[in-house]
Amino acid sequence: MLLEQYFDQDTSTYTYLIADQETCSAALIDPVNTAVEFYLSVLEKHKLRLYCVLDTHTHADHISANGMLRDQTGCLTLLGQEAHASCIDKTLKGGDILHVGTLNINVLYTPGHTDDSYSFYVLDNDQGYLFTGDTLLINGTGRTDFQNGNAKKQYDSLFNILLRYPDETIVYPGHDYHGIKKSTVGREKMHNPRLQVSDQAHYVSIMETLNLPNPKHMDVAVPANRACGKLQ
Repeated sequence: MLLEQYFDQDTSTYTYLIADQETCSAALIDPVNTAVEFYLSVLEKHKLRLYCVLDTHTHADHISANGMLRDQTGCLTLLGQEAHASCIDKTLKGGDILHVGTLNINVLYTPGHTDDSYSFYVLDNDQGYLFTGDTLLINGTGRTDFQNGNAKKQYDSLFNILLRYPDETIVYPGHDYHGIKKSTVGREKMHNPRLQVSDQAHYVSIMETLNLPNPKHMDVAVPANRACGKLQ
């Protein structure tokens, strides 16, 4: 498996390219609209065909490149069924398996940050990789105070789904604001301060008192992302 991670400076967003080099089939997770030409150049460099774009949720902090990449490459655009985005080629639901060449991407429904939040798991050569979007961050978790977020559901997504993977599973988050590129399930269980809670109620009490400002691009990004990145 080819795996590359890209960082958008303006929004601290991580985008991931995963590809099966045997069949030259690729997927992009959470691409940003301002980097379309860069993604196309990477695909050309590796001689890859973009099969699909996966968004972990309807983003509030950046505009997705899914529609632009579909126009340029003919790839499929995929988003959770809870997003009710009519422009998407195919909706995702928990338990789906996406085939990118010989790679299998397991689709995990992990609501809480938003009601349409998904994560993706790939097993390659006995190594597991979790792409956690804004559900599980490094040393943190995604806020739950807008877009039908729910701290109780996020607790369940974390403790009953993501943290049940083996400790050596590599965690790749949707964002990081401190320059940390990856972690592991075991490290997050041990050191992530949001996960050092006694029960669901304890977690909810933490999330309900964060009082964070809205993302600076929220008013533009959310409606645009409901239309596959097309500005309204």
